[in-house]
Amino acid sequence: MEHTAVCHVHSEWSYDGRWALDALAAKFSQRGCRVLMMTEHDRGFSQSRLEEFRRACDRASSEKILVVPGIEYSDAANRVHVLVWGPVPFLGENLPTGEMLEGVRAASGIAVLAHPTRRKAYECFEPSWASKLLGIEMWNRKYDGWVPSKSSPSLLEAANAVPFVGLDFHTDRQLFPLTMALRMDEIVTEDSVLECMRTRKCSPRAFGLSLHDRIVHTALPFLGFAERGRRKAASLLKRTKSSVHKHTESTHSSPKA
Repeated sequence: MEHTAVCHVHSEWSYDGRWALDALAAKFSQRGCRVLMMTEHDRGFSQSRLEEFRRACDRASSEKILVVPGIEYSDAANRVHVLVWGPVPFLGENLPTGEMLEGVRAASGIAVLAHPTRRKAYECFEPSWASKLLGIEMWNRKYDGWVPSKSSPSLLEAANAVPFVGLDFHTDRQLFPLTMALRMDEIVTEDSVLECMRTRKCSPRAFGLSLHDRIVHTALPFLGFAERGRRKAASLLKRTKSSVHKHTESTHSSPKA
């Protein structure tokens, strides 16, 4: 049986999140999601807060959707980010990535390198990380937009990693039909979901289709064209707002005759 999981989601438990866990569970359940893989930022967390967060995820879960707790760890330079799930104690903030990954492996957790394109994190990749990473995000909605990352294919090959797709959800702007398909016959629990991932019985989907599907391959060039247009429009809008803001400030600060 195949279940749909949405990965890389932030709630109000993250310093930059706004959505409550129960609201997220309801929203993604309505969109056909069976598993919601949370990834709260490590900033401000502690072991006691992680335990509280786990209980909150359990309360937000239902027969329709399982909310799986997870942490997004970042290095001291805030450049390399790693998504972590499983029975891992809170490892701390600003840890060197290699040290953090060793902690995840020791606790039998799962680690996925997040958005390698962001701030050119792929340039920091070390070969020693490969054996400690289950997967790498090949498509992150927030940073890659409407097309997959161009830097991920070589990393995936070098690390022999599972390709992941993630929304990096903070607001509705990151909503996009990117999901992970979980092939499992067991009852859906946190343990069974993690085991499904560990045994690599998971694969990325876009628009409900495998990324290897001919329709998806055909659509990607058009999505790339649309993404370039979207980024140009967003940049133009940002410059326009900045210009208007500066003009308004200048007008208000001008001395009256």
